[in-house]
Amino acid sequence: MNQFFNEAMASDARLVASVTVEHCGHVFQGLKSMVDVGGGTGTVAKAIADKFPDLKCSVLDLPHVVSGLKGSKNLTFIGGDMFESIPTADAIFMKWILHDWPDKKCVKILEKCKEALISTKDNGGKVIIIDMVVNNQNSHDATETQHFFDMLMMILASGRERTAKDWEKLFFAAGFTSYKITPVVGLRSLIEAFP
Repeated sequence: MNQFFNEAMASDARLVASVTVEHCGHVFQGLKSMVDVGGGTGTVAKAIADKFPDLKCSVLDLPHVVSGLKGSKNLTFIGGDMFESIPTADAIFMKWILHDWPDKKCVKILEKCKEALISTKDNGGKVIIIDMVVNNQNSHDATETQHFFDMLMMILASGRERTAKDWEKLFFAAGFTSYKITPVVGLRSLIEAFP
């Protein structure tokens, strides 16, 4: 089951990675280090590390997920628990992680992310999130699909999809001072949260 889940997430990550590095690469410029929290087998982190060879990338996931995975010159894998600690970096990256969790747990994850940032907002420090922002699209079909995902998250993972206002509440509750939402990957958006 673990292998099937990781393969499914890697398949989605290939699309997200290609769009992110080609159309949103500016969010990684100037960064020296980044941790992909819950990054699975490292599909997105590998694409970012390849595009930005001076950026030291790490993937943090549960030990059984990253066990035996090989890194490269600027990519490492770390077994751990995001609720316990996140390695320090200029940026923390999360793709489809927070929608799995209820608000209280999201605030805890975001607080751990903020603790892990070694740079300030003026010096590149930020959390980069790829996740859904409900009603951030102009299409009825997109909104309907987002609501279906919301029901799926509530049933399967006790999480939910969030509106821009919901994201704002999470960020401010975790001690962030500002954020920016950019619709970019189909139903998902690129969100930057700053300390």
